[in-house]
Amino acid sequence: MRVKLAVTGGKGGTGKSTVATNLAALLARERRLVLADLDVEAPNDHILLGVGLENEEPVKIMLPFIDYKKCTRCGVCAEVCDTGAIVLTRDKTPYVVPRLCSGCRACYFACPEKAIIEGQRVIGYTYHTNVRLKTSSFDLVTGVLREGEEHTPPVVLAARRRAMKLANDVLLVDTSAGTASHVAIALEGSKLAVAVTEPTPLGLHDLEMILKILSEQGIEAWVVVNRWGIGSSGRMMDRLAETARNYGAVIKARIPYSRDIVDSYVKGVPIVEMLPDHEVSKVFYSLAKEILETI
Repeated sequence: MRVKLAVTGGKGGTGKSTVATNLAALLARERRLVLADLDVEAPNDHILLGVGLENEEPVKIMLPFIDYKKCTRCGVCAEVCDTGAIVLTRDKTPYVVPRLCSGCRACYFACPEKAIIEGQRVIGYTYHTNVRLKTSSFDLVTGVLREGEEHTPPVVLAARRRAMKLANDVLLVDTSAGTASHVAIALEGSKLAVAVTEPTPLGLHDLEMILKILSEQGIEAWVVVNRWGIGSSGRMMDRLAETARNYGAVIKARIPYSRDIVDSYVKGVPIVEMLPDHEVSKVFYSLAKEILETI
């Protein structure tokens, strides 16, 4: 039976990918694991793991083309388009702005003259890479949104589907930052989510936002405080703990700030592999052990 886990966090730059890749390296020692990088606007799990992107598959959505021989310039297509991708000229001739189109097909079904032709356009790609570390191996699925594109959910969905096809034991997803719809899509169906934050006022603010989403989706939440030791970490701890309690979450780990983590970024090797006896690695060992006991 497949178990889905997630690493998430409201604020960008808190270290989600660091947590996700190190947990993947450890969990894969005990279970068959697939890691899905669903931060499609800025995926970097492959960089932290020192691997490339392989086995490319395009992600396509519907793009409407207008048969002007059939079009009566009624304007219905523009009325039903909720992204503003169809605009009308002065004489009410419809014009499609491809980049704004979400591919929802509303115009296709609404057109009374059947003047909308279904086309396609590529908005992103998914990749499947086999990651081989010293002590474990697992599959990495990565979603990448094309530059200039604005509609992330279709790429997140495509990457999630590809990962789910591969996963028959444990699926670990690394979401993007924030609480937008594509984050909720990435989290959907998770048994447990690790919310990564930092001991700063902004980290506290965004932690509350993501915990609210997890609570609404009925997903158990564990909180990991990264970069412990920066600023006024001690004074922030009570506020972080209170926020976690308000949403039924618990703080499971504090990862100390360390330059060695930066070095592991540069080398493309998870710190649990590069420095297994490091104090940061020990935090990840403990967290991974508790996750395995839970799932």
